[in-house]
Amino acid sequence: MIPRYSRPEMTAIWSAETRFRIWFEIEAHAMSAMANLGIVPKKAAETVWEKGHGAVFDIARIEAIERETKHDVIAFLTHLAEIVGPEARFVHQGMTSSDVLDTCLNIQLARAADLLIADLDELLDALKRRALEHKDTLTIGRSHGIHAEPTTFGIKLAQAYAEFHRARGRLQYAHAEIATCAISGAVGTFANIDPRVEAHVAEEMGLRPETISSQVIPRDRHAMFFATLAVVASSIERLATEIRHLQRTEVLEVEEYFSPGQKGSSAMPHKRNPVLSENLTGLARMVRAYAAPAMENVALWHERDISHSSVERMIGPDATITLDFAIARLTGVVEKLVVYPDRMKANLDRLGGLVHSQRVMLALTQAGTSREDAYRLVQRNAMKVWEDGADFLTELLADKEVTDALGEAGIREKFDMGYHTRHVDTIFERVFG
Repeated sequence: MIPRYSRPEMTAIWSAETRFRIWFEIEAHAMSAMANLGIVPKKAAETVWEKGHGAVFDIARIEAIERETKHDVIAFLTHLAEIVGPEARFVHQGMTSSDVLDTCLNIQLARAADLLIADLDELLDALKRRALEHKDTLTIGRSHGIHAEPTTFGIKLAQAYAEFHRARGRLQYAHAEIATCAISGAVGTFANIDPRVEAHVAEEMGLRPETISSQVIPRDRHAMFFATLAVVASSIERLATEIRHLQRTEVLEVEEYFSPGQKGSSAMPHKRNPVLSENLTGLARMVRAYAAPAMENVALWHERDISHSSVERMIGPDATITLDFAIARLTGVVEKLVVYPDRMKANLDRLGGLVHSQRVMLALTQAGTSREDAYRLVQRNAMKVWEDGADFLTELLADKEVTDALGEAGIREKFDMGYHTRHVDTIFERVFG
């Protein structure tokens, strides 16, 4: 992943240093279990822990060995033997490379999920604060991009909160799904390694033993994990797109914070663009793109092939690092978002009261008018507003059929904005409890 869209804590999970440290711990814990079972000498297991625990693995040396062996795990084990000495001959007894690689990958993905969940907690806090701040800030709701009926900006943010709260639950499930360990040996039969070794490694590394592995951990787990990341990314794009629309000059109900000294355009000094939200839209596309190859990785040949390996070396770091950055960026956008309530009110009033058309139509039906006639009466007055710039209330009051059915007071009462916000507290109670 490129540094521009990376944050240190998530990036560290995917560093070579972290990977080799996890490999060592898997091997050392497996050796401890084998020593307890009498398979290898206890002294050998103790030596591996003593010499390897504080060792700094020489990445350049491992890479040099791999250039000769063309095998990354063998290169690591060779370097570990250089550190440990003769006792290293007992390392990796009965294990296969996938035991190390798959268990390590799942540890990294589980740790990444922990960070992503923490990221979402910060985003949820920001959304809740801003939603409560604007719980009663009237704005126009839109369908098809066209004015529909009044809502509040707080409700918009509460919708995002609820969506990301669901995302958090999905990430928790994805964490549980991916946190499995396989130390089952060639073709997954435990022929050369005791299943109790796997159980010990799993416990020590905070994992669960894989129910059944075929030398590799089944990739449906990984497909679900990356699909979950893709859904979270889509939620990010949904909110980012809403902000982009609301910042359009013709709308300008909200605006990304524009810091002192910031420049919006190399050509036009007046520009203040929603660059962060646009960036989030692009990042979401990338995270979603990683879901498809994860799905394709499920169908491996027989007990194992490595067609998935190159894919996962890319999508594991890239998807998690990108999503980590995107969630943090969205949190910053929400926290600093500039909101213009007066502009929201002006836009709300822009169509001369048409936002109350449904209330008038429903009142007519309750007064005895058929739904078809009620629709016709309201629409013919609404079209005068659309086409001639008339005032909706004025037109209704001048329409004898409408006034005969509702009376002047009955018509005016249907233009009360409070009608549209009377259940805001109920909605907020459902969302925030």
